[in-house]
Amino acid sequence: MNQPEVWLRGSVPDVPFFLQPAAHALLQTQEELEGYMRDFPEKWLWKSVAGRASVAFHLRHLTGVLDRLLTYAEGKELSLAQLEYLKNETIADSTGSEALVKLFRIKVSEALDIFKETPEEKLRESRTVGRKKLPSSVMGLYFHAAEHSQRHLGQLLVTCSFVKNLAASSAGKSDT
Repeated sequence: MNQPEVWLRGSVPDVPFFLQPAAHALLQTQEELEGYMRDFPEKWLWKSVAGRASVAFHLRHLTGVLDRLLTYAEGKELSLAQLEYLKNETIADSTGSEALVKLFRIKVSEALDIFKETPEEKLRESRTVGRKKLPSSVMGLYFHAAEHSQRHLGQLLVTCSFVKNLAASSAGKSDT
């Protein structure tokens, strides 16, 4: 795709003006994630390199943190299911990369739907985060969701690139 980045393609339909940057960042994360995960070797999904988190962890965390931040923006506490998901983000299982990418795509779609329904005055409402009830706002949570997604995408991209090169060199060694 030779398209400009999402933020250079114009407004996301029906998303309020003040939430356009967050929507653009989430959509950019989704597009890049799908591109980098294309043809990713599944056997390397949980591979930790140089003591860093695996690609699978980042995939799970991207979805989980977005879900949790949207919950806080609603003024709610995390559910037992969300706490369990958080606890299991680092634990390897048989979920493949395609399914993990799809879960993030679904969560981004949910976030955009929420953005579309959020009146501007709600963005200024105070919210708290976590067990310590740290102060934030609806807008702060939405923007942190977007920037946190971009941060983990960056980490995933580096790990993904490294692992793909490692897998390719490993495959080359077995051929000789």
